[in-house]
Amino acid sequence: MALIVQKFGGTSVGTVERIQQVAEKVKKFRENGDDIVVVVSAMSGETNRLIELARQASDDQPVPRELDVMLSTGEQVTIALLTMALIRRGVPAVSYTGNQVRILTDSAHNKARILQIDDQKLRADLKAGRVVVVAGFQGVDEHGNITTLGRGGSDTTGVALAAALKADECQIYTDVDGVYTTDPRVVPQARRLEKITFEEMLEMASLGSKVLQIRSVEFAGKYNVPLRVLHSFKEGPGTLITLDEEESMEQPIISGIAFNRDEAKLTIRGVPDIPGVAFKILGPVSAANIEVDMIVQNVAHDNTTDFTFTVHRNDYQAAQQVLENTARELGAREVIGDIKIAKVSIVGVGMRSHAGVASRMFEALAKENINIQMISTSEIKVSVVIEEKYLELAVRALHTAFELDAPARQGD
Repeated sequence: MALIVQKFGGTSVGTVERIQQVAEKVKKFRENGDDIVVVVSAMSGETNRLIELARQASDDQPVPRELDVMLSTGEQVTIALLTMALIRRGVPAVSYTGNQVRILTDSAHNKARILQIDDQKLRADLKAGRVVVVAGFQGVDEHGNITTLGRGGSDTTGVALAAALKADECQIYTDVDGVYTTDPRVVPQARRLEKITFEEMLEMASLGSKVLQIRSVEFAGKYNVPLRVLHSFKEGPGTLITLDEEESMEQPIISGIAFNRDEAKLTIRGVPDIPGVAFKILGPVSAANIEVDMIVQNVAHDNTTDFTFTVHRNDYQAAQQVLENTARELGAREVIGDIKIAKVSIVGVGMRSHAGVASRMFEALAKENINIQMISTSEIKVSVVIEEKYLELAVRALHTAFELDAPARQGD
């Protein structure tokens, strides 16, 4: 007998028919003797519908506390429907909101963080043979106010409950059957990975892979909660995300290739090359709540420097305006930008024990006449910025160069 936390996202519970299918799946696990806690999101589209209603009622500026009260109702509907479907099938079940469990959070409405979980009720119900169905995405602060956890909140709820209950596994059910070496829509030969480390998954998620939210992976890694990504309605082993790095001759150098189209690049040219200039450039950008990703600085022979950085494409215009003001203050020559770029990254813990990985990447791109504009590296990843029009060609070339589209190994 195992204790398993299962999380089902919005598309998995998008209709009553799909909720019935989820109930059948949960019933099978229960019949196998496993203790089950189920975490669900709101039905697909429901959260967006509620946000739109709030905007209409409050002239586009909903009060954060009241918005949380409203948004939390989406998951409340789903837990009740799923619990009804389970009971109809003869499976003892009980539903809980975040408040009823007492998932204690801070008071940062719309983006709260979990501080503590009271697992007493859950353990008592599990001991009594019940399936526990918990609303994801929500909690309560010390003052009794309903809070929501922000983007990826239901995944985070699932992982947090698994950590609190010391579950054997946290299963994330979604519309894909696992984590792939890259997006199969770009590379049809992409393979499902049997295993991937938390480190690798964290990099993949931060670099554009949409399978799991970064926050939930961070949480799972911190508390060493084994995560498994599975398809909601197709049978299969999925992908296990774990702390272990298996050392073997079969260990690939690269586990996957991530990419992000939502990139923009800004360059401020002819800045005086003096101490503190990087802060003078990036300080105002940070003050405008704009996240900077990759940075390159080139010093010229005339004691000036060109400073280039990337931001999310949605922040491009705001960042450009901030940089124009900085350029006038510093007496810089000009500010130029480019929104037609993309970032491609290779990720793998195998880089630690293999030399020449970056050069192999650069060689593969050079063979396709793809120019590299910026480079960023870490212990287990290499990222490059290229022209957006070459993105898919670059991903396919790298996938082949690192033998990721070779026939799957046994057990994969």
